[in-house]
Amino acid sequence: MIIKNKLFKTSIVTSLITASLLAQPTEKVFATVNGTNITQTDMSIALKDQRVNYDTLKDIEKKQLLEQVIQKKLLSKKALSSDVTKSEVYINTLELTMNGLKEELALQIWMQNLSKDIKVSKADVENYYKNNPSLFIIPGKLNANHILLKTKEEAISVINELLKSDNIKTDFEKLAIVKSTGPSGKDGGSLGWFGPSEMVPAFSNALSLLQIGSFTKEPVKTQFGFHVIYLNDKKPSTTVDFEKAKAQIKTVIGQNMFKEKMDKIINNEMSKAKITYK
Repeated sequence: MIIKNKLFKTSIVTSLITASLLAQPTEKVFATVNGTNITQTDMSIALKDQRVNYDTLKDIEKKQLLEQVIQKKLLSKKALSSDVTKSEVYINTLELTMNGLKEELALQIWMQNLSKDIKVSKADVENYYKNNPSLFIIPGKLNANHILLKTKEEAISVINELLKSDNIKTDFEKLAIVKSTGPSGKDGGSLGWFGPSEMVPAFSNALSLLQIGSFTKEPVKTQFGFHVIYLNDKKPSTTVDFEKAKAQIKTVIGQNMFKEKMDKIINNEMSKAKITYK
């Protein structure tokens, strides 16, 4: 199920700042460097990309990341103990940074408080599910083998051989191994399970006309060459049950309501502000 929506997004910097300054005191500690704890927040900031979850990293990647954070902590302490902290560049930049931090933190907490006022009713969720049926359809799947050939004549030759076969599936796989120019040839032409939209239109259209256990009697032309296709099995499309979808629907509605609320505030503030572009 895919629910498409546009959300009000804060910057990665804002999120990381909030994560750092609002960190819980019970955060997991990964190491201690001269008495300073390295926590989950430190690891998240080091990752930089919010789409990457630390817990999903491989052990070796976790170890490498921790070593990088430790080294950075040591170097940062060394830098702070040097004369650089007395330089004009450091002092001016620090002041600008702290002002930026205050603004970002205030914005994040303010937005969190606004979001608490968002209420999504049961009727809202039910109506969303009822009025957007296409969002909750799980497309059907197909399972097929194919033989890819360079010319139409070669494809017709393969089809003629299969028409004489007493065991089409077995012979199809043998022919795929010997004659197919596609990467799946070595596997008997197996493509596994896939959705119709995952294949080029000509290929999917030809498959839609096949019954399970049958193959195309005419070569199927695509930009890759000429195909002979065998349909192993298919699964019909299904609809996600409301009970399974309602939690996600509630989240999406809440996010959309929050975006609308923020858009109104932004538009109002923009209309009153004196803005000069340089």
